[in-house]
Parts: sequence; structure tokens; C-alpha cells
Amino acid sequence: MPKNSKAVKRELDDDVTESVRDLLSNEDACDDSFKKTSLIVNNHEGEGKECDVEEGGSDGEEEERPAWNSKLQYILAQVGFSVGLGNVWRFPYLCQKNGGGAYLVPYLILLILIGIPLFFLELAVGQRIRRGSIGVWNYISPRLGGIGFASCVVCFFVALYYNVIISWSLFYFSQSFQQPLPWHECPLVKNKTTTYVVPECEKSSATTYYWYRQALDISDSISEGGGLNWKMTVCLLAAWAMVCLAMIKGIQSSGKVMYFSSLFPYVVLICFLVRALLLKGSVDGIRHMFTPKLEIMLEAKVWREAATQVFFALGLGFGGVIAFSSYNKRDNNCHFDAVLVSFINFFTSVLATLVVFAVLGFKANIMNSKCVALNTNKIVELLGNGIEQNLIPHHINLTQVSQVTAEDYHQMIEVIKRVKEDDFQKLGLESCSIENELDKAVQGTGLAFIAFTEAMTHFPASPFWSVMFFLMLVNLGLGSMFGTIEGILTPLIDTFKVRKEFLTVNRCGPSSWSFGSDSLNGSRST
Repeated sequence: MPKNSKAVKRELDDDVTESVRDLLSNEDACDDSFKKTSLIVNNHEGEGKECDVEEGGSDGEEEERPAWNSKLQYILAQVGFSVGLGNVWRFPYLCQKNGGGAYLVPYLILLILIGIPLFFLELAVGQRIRRGSIGVWNYISPRLGGIGFASCVVCFFVALYYNVIISWSLFYFSQSFQQPLPWHECPLVKNKTTTYVVPECEKSSATTYYWYRQALDISDSISEGGGLNWKMTVCLLAAWAMVCLAMIKGIQSSGKVMYFSSLFPYVVLICFLVRALLLKGSVDGIRHMFTPKLEIMLEAKVWREAATQVFFALGLGFGGVIAFSSYNKRDNNCHFDAVLVSFINFFTSVLATLVVFAVLGFKANIMNSKCVALNTNKIVELLGNGIEQNLIPHHINLTQVSQVTAEDYHQMIEVIKRVKEDDFQKLGLESCSIENELDKAVQGTGLAFIAFTEAMTHFPASPFWSVMFFLMLVNLGLGSMFGTIEGILTPLIDTFKVRKEFLTVNRCGPSSWSFGSDSLNGSRST
């Protein structure tokens, strides 16, 4: 009876061994290498080594996968990819448009309920499967591999327009080493007899004219293609060259660049915030920004736009998050990474919003002062010819227009409106309100290249701040570009086993920037 028991036990052990072998045979290469640890242990080799290999080609060869030099480098890469230009010029606009400080509530709720879980999911699958987006979806199901290829195509087109924005920032950065700045005043036209301001610039503003005519050199209509803008084309080529040099060695080269490209924007934002808070009117801008309009939270479009910004800010679905996390060790704590990067992104958006509206508050005060001076001059001209002297409060001295404050002007307007109610519109007087200036919502290129540049012309040492601002935009763009390009390179290299250097040069070479140069040919569609 004991012998039979031993025989049964041996048969059960054999079955368990076979079942374990079957399970191990279905694991990936990392687990295949685990099967070999018995031989390694017997030879007293490889103690304490971690499994960090990936599945080779069809011949079953195993090759080492690159890894991040440090956890800090990886976190900075994820932060650089998620924190981009949208944090600086789209998030403040959405706050202003959707209830000011009240917009932060739906954004934070959706970030916690949707953004962080999906961000964690991408970190987890990339870290566990150790492939790019194509390999991850093929691993889940071969029928879903097309989703990975689609994300590569999306990243390619996003990279084309994103690098155009970097080229615009490079152009403004190169033009900022001048005193005064070239967009400080409208250009003058000289002929034989007189000198006059360019009419088109006089109707708009110096910064608007410089952006559309000097920088982009757009045509008069979308039907006119316009010629090639060589200045912008050279800047675009320089932008692609920077991306190529940083990405040519993969994370081994781009990871080192991340220390500067990810941290420098925070230095600039903090410097701008401190400088802006010392300017007159900055508090008005911040107060206007964070005055909550709670009733607007009941609108569905506010929640929809908050969800869109969450997806866009974290880079969900592009493949860059998966690509970066695929170079992590499998035992990395991606729960902590997901929460940390998400909240760094959120607080960066809030910091950028503070900076933007502090500067716009300063600009609004300047524009309001100009409006008061201009309309006070109109009142002086209309005295005795539409406006009686007795309508002017006694404490206001119109002989010195420069000393008339905004409060004095509003008192005059209120009296004139009350007395000349029927004929007030014919007088052509404006209300001149700081709130009206701040309500002129701008986003994207209009904020960065028009509104912000105009405000910086009034800064002391304006060239210095202009250099810092556009260098910050370049670094924000590069951080996002590294993640976007990695979302293309990593899946293709994992799938087709091509050399990273060749593929990087091909993606960042003439085939890419020639497509992007279509945005620089002077079309009105820009």
C-alpha cells in the first residue's frame, strides 16, 4: 500500500511539473528566462539579477531592452510629454470661458475619475508587456493590432503641426535679442514728402501686424498659396534637427535632454509669476480669473471640454505614455507614477493660468488707461459742441488729461449717459472697463504670439523676458515632441526590428519637415 501511494504521488508530481511547463511556455521571454534560472542557480551565477530582456525574433534569441538611467529621468520624461503648450495657452482659455475658478471643479473630478485610471492603465500595460502601442495591442489580441498602427499615424500628424509651433517659437526667440523688440511699434513708411504708419498696422496693433505680416507673411485669401516663407522654413528645419539629435539614441539621449527641457519651463513660469505680481493690475487679472461662476457648471459643454482637456493634457491614446513606460522594470510602482504625473500636470496648468492672467491683467490696465486718455480727449473736443461744461464734475480738471483717472472718467460717463441718454451713442464714447479687456478671450497662437508679446513690450527689460518666454515655449514643445516621436519609433522598432538611428533620421528628415513646411507657405488658413 505505501508503495502504491508513492507511485500515485510521483504521477501527480509529474502532472504538476508538466502543467507548470505548459504555463511557463505561454509566458513571454522574461518568463522563459526564468525557466533557465535553475541552471544559473546551479552554476552560482546571476544571483540578484533582474529579468530585463525582451522576446527576440522568430529564432527565439533574446536581446536586452534599453532602460531608464534613473527613476527621476523617467518621471521627467512623462512630465515633459504630458505638460506642453496646451497647459500654457489652452487651459487658461478654458478656465476663462467656462466659469473661471469654477472650471477647476469639473476638471479635477474628471481627472480623478477618468484621467488617472486611464493613465495608470497605459503605464501598466507598457511596463508589463514591454512593447510599444502596436506590440501591446497585438499582445491583447492580434485583431486589435490596427489600433497600435493608428496611434502611430496620429502621432505622426501631431508631430508635424507641433514642430511647426516650435519653429514659430524659435523664430520669435531669434528676434527677441533686440532693443526695442521688433513688434514694439508699427513700422513707418517713408516717401519723398511724408512719413506715416502702415495703415493695416494702425487699424489692428503692432504685435498682430508683426505676427501675420512679418512672421507668417500670409496671403490675402485662402485661394492664394503665397510663396515659401524661407525664414520659417529654416526655423522648421532647425526644429526637426533638434528633435532628431535628441532622439537618435532613443531614451539614452532624450532622457538626458529631459533634465533641461522638463525643468526649465518651471523656472521661467515662477520667474514670470513673481515679476507679474509686481506689475500694476496683475491682481485684477487673477481676481477676474478665479471669480467662480457656479451656475455655468450645470452646462454639459463645460464637462465635455473638461474631459477633452484631461485626455489632451495627459496624452492618453497617443502611445507615448506606453512607449516610455515600456523601458521600465516590471516591478516599478506605476500606481505612484500615475498619481504623481497627473497632479504635476494639474498644478502646472494652474501655475500657468496664474502667470497668464497676471500678465493679461497688467496688459488690461495699460489698455484701459489708453482708452481713458483717448476718450477723455474726445470729451474735451465735444465740450460746447454736444457736451455742456456743467456735466463735468467739479473735481475733474480736463486741462490735464493725463491726470484723469479711470474712476474720474467713469463718473463723467455716468453723468453724460444719464443726461444725454438718447444721443449718447452718437458721441462715440467707450465705457473703458478692465473687465471688458479681460473678457476678450484668446487662446493658442493668439495668446502666445499676440496678447502675451504685446504685454511683454511694456515690461522693463522686455528683450530678456521675451527670450525667456519663447525659450520656455521651445522647451515645452520639445518635451511633448519627444513623447510623440517615441510613440512612433518604439512600436515600429519593436515590430519590424529596424535600427533606431535609421528610423529616427527617416522620421525627422526631409520627408517630415517638407510636410510641415506646407503650413509655412503664407496661406490665410494659418
